[in-house]
Amino acid sequence: MSLAGLARGASLNLLARAATVALGLALMVHVARLGPAVQGAFALFVAVESVLLTLGSGFGLALARRISHHQEAPGRSLRRWLMVAVAFGAVAALVLLALAAAIERAPYDRLGLLALAAPLLLLVPTASGLWLGQGRMAPLNAPQVAAPALVLAALLLLPLLRPAGEGADLLGPVLVAWVAAKVLVGLATATAALRQAPAEAGPPRGGLKRDARFVIEIGLTNVVSLLNYRVTLFLVERQEGLAAAGVYSVAVQVAELLWLLSSALTVSAYHRIGQPDTDAAARTALQAARLNVGLAALAAPLLWGAAALALPRVLGEAYAGALMPLAALLPGIVAYAAASSLSAFFTNHLGRPHLSGLIAALSLALNTLGCLLVVPRFGAVGAAASTSAAYLGAIGVALWLFRRAAAGGARQGVAPLRQ
Repeated sequence: MSLAGLARGASLNLLARAATVALGLALMVHVARLGPAVQGAFALFVAVESVLLTLGSGFGLALARRISHHQEAPGRSLRRWLMVAVAFGAVAALVLLALAAAIERAPYDRLGLLALAAPLLLLVPTASGLWLGQGRMAPLNAPQVAAPALVLAALLLLPLLRPAGEGADLLGPVLVAWVAAKVLVGLATATAALRQAPAEAGPPRGGLKRDARFVIEIGLTNVVSLLNYRVTLFLVERQEGLAAAGVYSVAVQVAELLWLLSSALTVSAYHRIGQPDTDAAARTALQAARLNVGLAALAAPLLWGAAALALPRVLGEAYAGALMPLAALLPGIVAYAAASSLSAFFTNHLGRPHLSGLIAALSLALNTLGCLLVVPRFGAVGAAASTSAAYLGAIGVALWLFRRAAAGGARQGVAPLRQ
């Protein structure tokens, strides 16, 4: 696949991601200006929701792999995975209710709200597997833009409908708007996918059991990856409180803007990385990884400069404390921009998501150990430096594993594992 082809495939995805990020930044500004404690509580609430989403993330990826790697018609598999997603969310709702009853501090005491929506939260990532496998960027990205747009619109309209008085609950309306938007977008996305992939006639071509191992590995791998990205947020909150976590969460969110470029490129190439030809898939993944790191390295100093100018002025002086953690995060964030393309090769081509899980687990272990040592003394700056060092070490191991796996698959002439 040529660089021009990658660029053309990524352009629409990048535009949609840019719109999503712009909406996300506007939402961050709105919430952060309610105070660092509110921002910290919201960030932790979203992190808990993300655990649920990542546990079920394999549903959509299994569907995408059946379409891109195995060239199967999607209709029957789509319906099965949507039913599994709803059932899984219903079970997760019981766990969330138990956590809300057991932990009586913000934001964990609000998890009952998340439990009400849990059966529908996985509809978007599951249904989106249809378009990911087909390489169709427009319908794939539409839900990602729609959800934050609805949240932001609701939050901007709320003061007009109900002016906040002294002592008003600042966190509750934010969480209600967030959850309601996710539910509405989930229902709309599932409906659109079902219309575009009618059920096929004829005998079934295998059931859910054939992909069970793949889905479990994906879920566990992605949870480990999520904890790798967010463990420092929980550790900072535990050590220094919600307000410190709120300031640190802004540094993390700004730093991860660099992954806008890498995720756009990887998603656009995902179906090509899944092709059966191992040599071609490996070349595509490596091209994408090199571009991801190069673009992130060029953008990093510009991002820090923009943050230095904007954060204290837009969010308030309290958020000037995010600048040093941001500087410490950026080297690791740049290096880890390669991870998405390498992970797509391990997952979509080789069918071995546990390799991505091993990389994320290594990074998580290094990061957690580092944070336990440095956060009590250096706070958020120590957490950021630990994260950066862990990312740098893990991506080196990932590249070593990629070269071994790609060489082994090319010698065999087929992907090492087909499901």
